[in-house]
Amino acid sequence: MELSVVIPCLNESETIGTCIKKASKEINKLNISAEIIVSDNGSTDGSVQISESMGAKVFSCLEKGYGSAVICGIKNSQGKYILIPVI
Repeated sequence: MELSVVIPCLNESETIGTCIKKASKEINKLNISAEIIVSDNGSTDGSVQISESMGAKVFSCLEKGYGSAVICGIKNSQGKYILIPVI
């Protein structure tokens, strides 16, 4: 695995699909071995289901906070390189 795209998430149902779609498009365009990880921080709005339906690996982060979600995502990644999108 060359790249892990780690997306922290807390109730992002309106935007998570777009983020995953854009990441997938670029991964395919670059033709690299990659994974998309959504590190969920307790979403209750369907973000997890959307992410899973789009093929992202979803991990539940029990410790609250953006930094904790990022760390959880990194710990669960398998890529040589890690990308954390900034929106």
